[in-house]
Amino acid sequence: MTEEKIPISEKLNVLQSQTIYKSEKWWSAVALVESFGRKQIAVYLWMKKEDQWKRKQKLVIHNQGEWLQIKDAIEKLLPELK
Repeated sequence: MTEEKIPISEKLNVLQSQTIYKSEKWWSAVALVESFGRKQIAVYLWMKKEDQWKRKQKLVIHNQGEWLQIKDAIEKLLPELK
């Protein structure tokens, strides 16, 4: 069985992707995409409605500096999950 292609707009060129979680109703994945000649990483969350995947959330990371800010903020909050 082959992995279903992630439901990203045809306007974006998907260079790589990796599913994080997938169930009958929810699907999350990270993708390296190219748009208008620029690469970006996006974290997606889709919900299945009427047999089609509909995007619910999208977080785009444009550069390493932006990622480091997000990563730092998350790491500061992680101890609160214990």
